[in-house]
Amino acid sequence: MLLRYALLTALVAGIGSHTAFGQTAATSAPNQNEIIEKGEYLFRAADCAACHTAPDSKKLTGGRPFPLPFGTVYAVNITPDMQSGIGGYTDAEWLKALREGVGRGGKHLYPVMPYTAYTLLSDDDALAIKAYLFSLHPEKAETPQNTLVFPFNQRWGMVFWNWLNNPNKRFEPDSNRSPEWNRGAYLTEALGHCSQCHTPRNFTYGLSSKAYAGAVQVGWKAYNLTSDKEHGLGDWTDEQLSSYLSTGKAVGRGAASGPMAEAVEHGLRYMTPSDISAMMTYFRSIAPIAKGPVAQDMPPANAPLSTTYKRGEALFAQACAGCHLANGLGRQSDWAALAGAHSVSDPAASNIVQVLLTGTSLETDQGKVFMPSFEKGYTADELAALSSYILAHFGGVKADVPASEFKK
Repeated sequence: MLLRYALLTALVAGIGSHTAFGQTAATSAPNQNEIIEKGEYLFRAADCAACHTAPDSKKLTGGRPFPLPFGTVYAVNITPDMQSGIGGYTDAEWLKALREGVGRGGKHLYPVMPYTAYTLLSDDDALAIKAYLFSLHPEKAETPQNTLVFPFNQRWGMVFWNWLNNPNKRFEPDSNRSPEWNRGAYLTEALGHCSQCHTPRNFTYGLSSKAYAGAVQVGWKAYNLTSDKEHGLGDWTDEQLSSYLSTGKAVGRGAASGPMAEAVEHGLRYMTPSDISAMMTYFRSIAPIAKGPVAQDMPPANAPLSTTYKRGEALFAQACAGCHLANGLGRQSDWAALAGAHSVSDPAASNIVQVLLTGTSLETDQGKVFMPSFEKGYTADELAALSSYILAHFGGVKADVPASEFKK
């Protein structure tokens, strides 16, 4: 095991080296097994499994729906099946798909697949991921048809979108920055494609200029990752940020949920400590953007509690305190902690609503931790009262969450 880890560390160390950026190093070429092993690591760093794993499955057969304002797009099968998967892709076709968003036969892909980030990958890294995927067992599974309304169902229209939003350029190291910063930038921008969720979209649904200021994606809020101390990561310690990225939890910051929990489960927890450190270095360098929700002032401590607050308090004691505890520190598990989490200080309660409706889970080194859906056991009014109480009690935020949020 130690020998395998040492080999893997040596292979992925190239992510921050000249070789990873498409330049040639004066070393012997790796054999196919080494390329596949490197590709597996890069595949995890790129978080491919989170999107391409079929619902209720551990296979990369796609089928996961992505609801958009103008319809639904389904993730495709990325096993090497010749008919329903990617088994027929040549190296050139693979690179064209990852860089230009154009699949086999000239079929334009929708940017739900983050090729505008993967376009930054070096040849070696992109093809190593392909080598790993082609080493897997092919699984036959046809992808459901997308259900997009006109004109979004016309794939040729992506030509114009790409002109505006896809740079189609490879990552270029910044000579004025440290090797660790460049490595972190590559891991974050190209592989991890973090900006795709955490950056607001413009009117064309491309990324806006407010990089990492936070955005809502498929109902979940991806929070501000800039160095802003109030709304971003500026007030996080290195220990908190490292723990959150690699385990999905941090003391005093709560636990990851929804898509972020998936990113940790499928990708970040497999990354080497040096890669996590490099990403932290990059995040620390992102200029602060003070973009965040505005909360109402809480009433004075001696003010009478509202009926909604009291109702929510009773529901929390009944249904939640057993795991989360009344003080929000969590019983026996840091993943059950609520105190300090972004979600409990967001007046919109976006992620609280999503967790209560759909639940969330995270596979960890200590086993699976999960929060079940409350949708079937409680009314919309009860869930709204519970959400309002959580915001007030743990986040100090006065915001009445409307029951309509649980009826969408």
